[in-house]
Amino acid sequence: MEENIAHNPNENPIENVNFQSRIDLSQLQESIEKIRSEISSVIVGQHKMIDQLLVAILSNGHVLLEGVPGVAKTITAKLVAKTLNVGFSRIQFTPDLMPSDILGTSVYDLKKSEFEFKKGPVFSNLVLIDEINRAPAKTQAALFEVMEERQITMDGITYEMDAPFLVIATQNPIEQEGTYRLPEAQLDRFLFKINIDYPKLDEEILIIQKEHQLQNHGKLDNIHTVLTSDEIQKYQSLVKQIIVEPQLLEYIAKLVVNTRENAFLYLGASPRASIAILNAAKGYAAIRGRDFVTPEDIKEAAIPVLQHRVIVTPEREMEGITSTEIIKQVIEAIEIPR
Repeated sequence: MEENIAHNPNENPIENVNFQSRIDLSQLQESIEKIRSEISSVIVGQHKMIDQLLVAILSNGHVLLEGVPGVAKTITAKLVAKTLNVGFSRIQFTPDLMPSDILGTSVYDLKKSEFEFKKGPVFSNLVLIDEINRAPAKTQAALFEVMEERQITMDGITYEMDAPFLVIATQNPIEQEGTYRLPEAQLDRFLFKINIDYPKLDEEILIIQKEHQLQNHGKLDNIHTVLTSDEIQKYQSLVKQIIVEPQLLEYIAKLVVNTRENAFLYLGASPRASIAILNAAKGYAAIRGRDFVTPEDIKEAAIPVLQHRVIVTPEREMEGITSTEIIKQVIEAIEIPR
């Protein structure tokens, strides 16, 4: 019996069984720490938001930043862009913005006697859309195809977006005048909706001190590039390989199905939400240096993934109950797999 155990004395049977297929996340973690450090040199606090943005990048998902004016939504998006060596464009949404102002338009070339497509600002790697709810429905609808399929169809011709392609959009939840509510179909295309709150007193003091110390320097002047386009795609591919046990896949499904059966919700989440939680949970595992997903990763991903995909019943809304509170109740109600 003993003769059959190890034919090769140089071989470690334990290593062969368990560890050879492990995913090396050391470089990814190192890069994530550098990006955190660069962003934190300007942004005070907001560590959870920074992690959510990093998870979205690794999960290849779009982000909606929501907060009142002045809480650093736009500057955060610019900081993320500066740490990545990729194409960046900013589009300021306004009520008179047309779809062609975003996607591009066909222009007649007199020399060639034919129409030539001039690409719009959305043809970039990281696109910041400022105040996305200020543009009318037809302009918002222009983003449907490019956000979901990462391509644009114009005059019967399909134009593929260069990878990576990520949209970071901002909106103000308070102001109503001159704004247009985002349709559910568009909200569903964002991996995360991140709510940015006011800073605490000690953080506010630090913000003022940092601003005072800047003198004539810009906030982005000392930010260094950390990742290239190829590295981002390599890390995104690594994240897809993160291990998820079957009982955790079932746990994700139970969370999402529960939102459809919840009496407090008029509209539950779709299967796209299940996939979003799966991808985001893998991202959380990766930034924590693990090649496997835990229930805590899923729970942390669930709120930013689900809160903008469900609709609270009018009765509960009148009582002041938010979608976030209901999702927290759903998470607590589902038994965690062991």
